[in-house]
Amino acid sequence: MEFIPRSVTENIKSQAFKFPIIAVTGPRQSGKTTLLKAIFPEYTYVSLEDKDLRALAESDPRAFLARFNSRVIFDEVQRVPGLFSYFQTIVDESGEMGQFILSGSQNFHLMEQITQSLAGRVVIFRLLPFDSTELPESIDKNNWQERILNGFYPGIYKRNLRPDVFYASYLQTYIERDVSSLTNVHNLDLFRKLINLCAGRIGQVVNYTSLANECGISQPTARAWLNLLQLSYVIFLLPPYYENFNKRSTKAPKMYFYDVGLAAFLLGLRSGDDLFKTRLRGNLFENLVIADIIKKNHHQYLFKDFYFWKEQSGNEVDLLTVKALDFDIYEIKTTQTILPKLFKGMDKFEKISDDRVRSKTLIYGGSENQNRTHYTIRNWYDVDIK
Repeated sequence: MEFIPRSVTENIKSQAFKFPIIAVTGPRQSGKTTLLKAIFPEYTYVSLEDKDLRALAESDPRAFLARFNSRVIFDEVQRVPGLFSYFQTIVDESGEMGQFILSGSQNFHLMEQITQSLAGRVVIFRLLPFDSTELPESIDKNNWQERILNGFYPGIYKRNLRPDVFYASYLQTYIERDVSSLTNVHNLDLFRKLINLCAGRIGQVVNYTSLANECGISQPTARAWLNLLQLSYVIFLLPPYYENFNKRSTKAPKMYFYDVGLAAFLLGLRSGDDLFKTRLRGNLFENLVIADIIKKNHHQYLFKDFYFWKEQSGNEVDLLTVKALDFDIYEIKTTQTILPKLFKGMDKFEKISDDRVRSKTLIYGGSENQNRTHYTIRNWYDVDIK
């Protein structure tokens, strides 16, 4: 299969020559290198995975950088952190826009160096696994069960890989190459156990004490490791929304995976029958929908903030965003049958928010879209967040 266009492409092109440096972050295997080579074929590509190049860059950064023209893609650039101060000096002196493009798979190291040395000089893009608009046309989007099991990493579709083979390799590479290089992760087996525990808690409010106790680590360690999983784009935490109109609202975040296929793999789900039987079926569908919206938000460069809302009494809204003090709210259900009770949480939120709700959308497991007087009903992949 040829290069699959990514929806972030036009945004990168539009900003590429307004900043001296472009940085593209995202999880391992999300297609960063392929994308950058396709967008900028005239740039020299340099991978610092190459041991000889890395040795030169570490021993003599000036001589290393002098070998290349000003239009350069530096991949795995976090492997040589000493280069970043030289990037700063070079772009400040030249004043040239689009001079360097930086990318890497160890995003925690890459972002640390960017924030320390290149603040104000760099525009940052996130390339995540496919969102629903990027899936190959041959894929049946209506089969959301298959989308959960297969996940959204480009390699699965471009190389027709079995998802279990891909994810087993992905986890091994992520843990052995990325996590093992961090000094604050001393026990990789316990770290792998934590990832598995996270998969069993998708769509649930995070309880650090429970996670720490079940994993056999301290609560500060659990917090640090969850932060690491966020920085490396394995999980994201959806914050709660609360205002003075309801002091009984939940104030802890919910946990989701950027790629629901990885979560399904960690849960041992390998077939549609496995997915049908699991008690987490609804949680996985919710993860599918919310992760897709979050990916679209990054890829389309929309800069929206998303939240959930939940009362201690049980009323909740799965997802909401704020625009000019008004709300767009979303309810997510696997059902294919639309019943009045599915709108209860959204109606409750509209009432307590003094009618500040701009739109109410039900995202469900069916394929038919509907526009009703007070509600919009959408399948999982046709949700417009603009």
